[in-house]
Amino acid sequence: MAFTYVSVPAPVLTSAVPNSGPTAGGTTVTLTGTALATTTDVRFGSTPATSFTVVSDTHVTAVAPAGTGTVQITVTTPSGISNGLPYTYSGAPTLTGISPNSGPTAGGNTVTLTGTNLTGASSVTFGGTPAASVTVISPTQITAVVPAATAGPVDVTVITPGGTSTLPKAYFYVSAPVLTAVLPLSGPLGGGNTVTLTGTHLVEATAVRFGSTPATSFTVVSDSQITAVVPAGAAGQVGVTVTTVGGTSNPVSYTYLAAPTITTLAPTQGPTSGGTTVTLTGTNFAQTTTVLFGGVPTGFTVVSDTHLVADVLAGPAGPVNVTVTTPGGTSAPKVYTRVASPGI
Repeated sequence: MAFTYVSVPAPVLTSAVPNSGPTAGGTTVTLTGTALATTTDVRFGSTPATSFTVVSDTHVTAVAPAGTGTVQITVTTPSGISNGLPYTYSGAPTLTGISPNSGPTAGGNTVTLTGTNLTGASSVTFGGTPAASVTVISPTQITAVVPAATAGPVDVTVITPGGTSTLPKAYFYVSAPVLTAVLPLSGPLGGGNTVTLTGTHLVEATAVRFGSTPATSFTVVSDSQITAVVPAGAAGQVGVTVTTVGGTSNPVSYTYLAAPTITTLAPTQGPTSGGTTVTLTGTNFAQTTTVLFGGVPTGFTVVSDTHLVADVLAGPAGPVNVTVTTPGGTSAPKVYTRVASPGI
């Protein structure tokens, strides 16, 4: 009887997925190639696979044994030994730090994770939620875009082919600040006055702005209160905002006021007994807080931004200065003269 010899090609490997895993082994690797149906041995370097299964002539699955470094995976059949494909054993990762360690509940900010064996990191989670993206910078550094979450601390976990590492309660989600009021509501163009801001989530404040201008200084009193020294500004309204790591607050209105000016008094003189009134004409009277006659406060009525009526106080004969004070400042004085009654 005649025998026919059939040439069976040697096995060829084209891919190994995944191509890395922990030093302890145990990772199932899918090998793709040709002429794999009669596989008798799979090796990682010189170490046999813990086990392997021939799926088809083009696929074999193998469980990686323990190992270190980068080794070549090969398949053996009766026709020979395949080419090698690299497989890298990765040490278990360790996380040692995260910076910054807090941010807004909306996420979207980028943090830097430091540690060891971070190469090949496939995922970073914040409280179980995957980061929007992960970039491996080096074996000791990763950047991650933080996902959204509710306020509070969360665990940060990195997953690599070598394993998993977690920093417990390492990242804090911070609620955005909310402002409800600013007092006083107005002040001079030159600034320098102190206002009190009230609201919620203010304790982590990093900036206070009047429009786009930073406050001269500010002090966080509590989570619901900040005092700020107003910078100089132009006449008119601006929005005051507070910024924290949680974001920037809604604006509350603050008004820069020009100082009042007195252009005329009518009348300009009267009896020493007082008891009359004088009409002041000028500008920026709307928020008048004080009218002084010779340095003494007197009663007044604001008629409009350009007119007010003030009570004339009794006093000795002679000239006295009349001034008007608002949150915008104090006017230059105008002179009112008390005239003594003629003698008999």
